[in-house]
Amino acid sequence: MAEETVLEPTKAAATPTVASTDTLKFGFLGIGWIGRNRMEAIANSGVGEVTAVADPAPQNVEEAQKTAPNTKVCQTINELLEEDIEGVVIATPSAFHAEQSIIALESGKAVFCQKPLGRYAEETKRVVEAARQANTLLGVDLSYRSTVAMRKVYELVKSGELGNIYGVELVFHNAYGPDKAWFYDPKLSGGGCVIDLGVHLVDLALWTLDFPEVENVTSSLFSKGKRVTPADGKVEDYATASIHLATGPHVQLSCSWNLPAGQEAIISATFYGTNGGASFKNVNGSFYDFVAERFWGTRTETLVSPPDAWGGRAAVEWAERVANGEKFSEEAEEFVKVAEVLDRIYGR
Repeated sequence: MAEETVLEPTKAAATPTVASTDTLKFGFLGIGWIGRNRMEAIANSGVGEVTAVADPAPQNVEEAQKTAPNTKVCQTINELLEEDIEGVVIATPSAFHAEQSIIALESGKAVFCQKPLGRYAEETKRVVEAARQANTLLGVDLSYRSTVAMRKVYELVKSGELGNIYGVELVFHNAYGPDKAWFYDPKLSGGGCVIDLGVHLVDLALWTLDFPEVENVTSSLFSKGKRVTPADGKVEDYATASIHLATGPHVQLSCSWNLPAGQEAIISATFYGTNGGASFKNVNGSFYDFVAERFWGTRTETLVSPPDAWGGRAAVEWAERVANGEKFSEEAEEFVKVAEVLDRIYGR
């Protein structure tokens, strides 16, 4: 889920990034549990040094300093960006992602942001354009792409072994719900379980299928068992969506918060083709353990099993790309395409 820390965005003066021949230096904006996990992953990888952090919660700073005891503690995004850093990892509440990302990009820093990059497609487009104008690398923590299990399913689809893909089933049911009030305010969060959980699976489907044009989207949104629309001013806790792709496949999405699922979570992305199927799915209700399975009729073969320490892998891979000198990539347009599908699910 998105992070809980709040740091109001303010406009920062442009500060050119200073190239370094040493280990790159990174700043971390928001170091609650997600931000801290990504910070620890980058620090432990050796690709980057934790130079500065900013978070309004003293307990978060205290925990971060256990990993990086000599890091500079900043009070604002401006102060953070004044440090000698090459990139910023952002893990603040969703309402601040777009503006904070733009400020960091315009200051010349590479950015790795928690999902969603923007609450709406329009916000997401502005961030991507800022990255393009600054010619800086923009990453979003769509972390399931980085699991070994999902990458195996991706490779299977790409290889053509499954034949012509015609159906994709996406499921993310969470027996719990967010514990921060801002998640339930659509103006702050951009939506409920779809933008919080469904975003990951919509991304996986489009990414695996080469981001085809989306022909049609229909959806049903519920809050506490009753149908809702964005005009009702409520976020959904259960949703289904039917997504028809111009290339032929049909994608079905179901996601939820606080569902009586009989286990902590049900997470899967299953691809059906004319030569069989393949699925990325969680094990025994786990939020962390995933398998990749290959299907032939009534037969199932397990291709990938846990363990897999994937949690901070996407952040480390972004940091490695920054270290390799990568600048803006047109792959960032994929973030816009996912956001546009979410807008259509929400009927906006």
